Amino acid sequence: MARILGIDYGNKRVGLAATDALQIIASPLETIHAKDVLTYLKAYTQREPVEAFVVGMPRRLTGEATDATPHVIGFVRKLQKEFPAIPVHTVDERFTSSMAQKAMLAGGLKKKDRQDKGTVDRVSAAIILQSYLESRTI
Repeated sequence: MARILGIDYGNKRVGLAATDALQIIASPLETIHAKDVLTYLKAYTQREPVEAFVVGMPRRLTGEATDATPHVIGFVRKLQKEFPAIPVHTVDERFTSSMAQKAMLAGGLKKKDRQDKGTVDRVSAAIILQSYLESRTI
């Protein structure tokens, strides 16, 4: 079975997560500089079959777009153009950074590791992806 990739897109860093082969569990994968993410994804899709991309869509508590939303929409368009055969899904990413911080604290990560923004981005991508997986089973 092909994997599903979760993406927490930011202008500087992009957190990535991937499912296991059975698409049950999402795990943090990498944090990539935003300018290198398409190159990384091309290489990844050549060595691993990918069924779909799941991108976190930033929203305010009211559901309105944030300042980051247009950048993510632009990235989604690039992703669709670069990988036309792979569907791209978007998921509300409200609270994922705070959920990532709580998950890392509960997991026993040291304060220094919890403050690493790359780690937060990877864990956020895993939370985005896991929420997508859970929404499919409802």
